[in-house]
Amino acid sequence: VDRPFAIHLWEDRTRGEQWVPSYDSASLTLLADDFLRIASNNAVDNGRRTFEFKAVVPGVHQVVFEKRMGWKFTAEDRRVFLINATDGARR
Repeated sequence: VDRPFAIHLWEDRTRGEQWVPSYDSASLTLLADDFLRIASNNAVDNGRRTFEFKAVVPGVHQVVFEKRMGWKFTAEDRRVFLINATDGARR
């Protein structure tokens, strides 16, 4: 609880990919959403997307990421992360 953690996902923006997170905002806070472009030439826009969260209450919390494409109604991919947040005082 109250300690940041990061989730890294690969994203190819050339294809229109975008990771969209879903989570309980009463349990987790999104601190940052950054994109580090890694490309071999100017025609490609892909890289590592980093989401930084912080748990605000103890417990097991779920973050679901769906890889969305602008022209599709359904997700291209889906990743589920379970975060076990403990209160540091009760170790």
